[in-house]
Amino acid sequence: MKKFINEPENLEAEVARGMALAKPGILRQLPDCNVMVRQKLKTDRVALVFGCGCGHEPAPSGYVGYGMLDAAIPGKIFSSPTPDMILKGIREVQTEAGVLCIIVNYTGDVLNFRMAMELAQMEGIAVDSVVIADDVATQKNKSVGRRGLAGVVLILKIAGAEAEMGTDLYGVKKVAEWAACGLRTVGVACRPCVIPADGEPSFELGEREMEIGMGLHGEPGVVRCEMMNARETARQMLELILLDCNYENSEVVVLINGLGGTPLMELYVINEFVHEYLAEQGIVIYDTMIGNYMTSMEMGGFSISLMRLDPHLKALYDAVAATPVIRR
Repeated sequence: MKKFINEPENLEAEVARGMALAKPGILRQLPDCNVMVRQKLKTDRVALVFGCGCGHEPAPSGYVGYGMLDAAIPGKIFSSPTPDMILKGIREVQTEAGVLCIIVNYTGDVLNFRMAMELAQMEGIAVDSVVIADDVATQKNKSVGRRGLAGVVLILKIAGAEAEMGTDLYGVKKVAEWAACGLRTVGVACRPCVIPADGEPSFELGEREMEIGMGLHGEPGVVRCEMMNARETARQMLELILLDCNYENSEVVVLINGLGGTPLMELYVINEFVHEYLAEQGIVIYDTMIGNYMTSMEMGGFSISLMRLDPHLKALYDAVAATPVIRR
């Protein structure tokens, strides 16, 4: 294992300090923890809180700032943030308008956020939540439900813009839920990442194998097969999305997200086919986001997300934002 780190047990704290130092005009790290909040908090709008494990950088802290998050709660590598850390974030950014927690649909994230929300409500804080479950590859898993993948970044943009407009807590939640109804994602992996603490790969794939539908932490997908070229890989991924959600005659945002070990060159090759294929299906692309938005350390692979737009969602997507990663 070759990684430019120091002691693995200090990794999460060093990541947090490094991010805060990189964007001191936007980010402020809370003392004695890795919680990141907006440098200039607003008290007259609904506050947005989101968290996920470290290893997914730039998520969650890269989306703190005007027009998006008020607080980001990073957990340990590939682990849910703890209830006490979530509660610290909620307390720090609470306003009279309330707090909306955006949660990706993993058992630990949902349980820990709900526990923290209950504690916050006992303190008199108005808090609600939206659970994002955009992964089409886990649609048939009735016990756990769909996983939350990189599509959550688009929901953070939509909900943050609505909150900046001064909409109440119920209204911000409903807009986020409406956007999530038209959001679908599927991922693919061809190479695992290595967990720093133990030096072991997160999963195993043969030299010539890939897996469509694999999760951000190496959770099983739906198809394990021989490596395919970019065109055929993207075709199978888009077919899964379009079988799950009808985007016919719709206008969409496309998010092509790298998992950390796939160069931008390859993501642009994927994007060419995505545009070609969606045009054939009568789906209009309003905008395309390409890059590393929610990674899995150095995992080889990428995901494709589609989010349906209407006039209001389009305006929110275009609204001003100033975060370390997304600027409008």
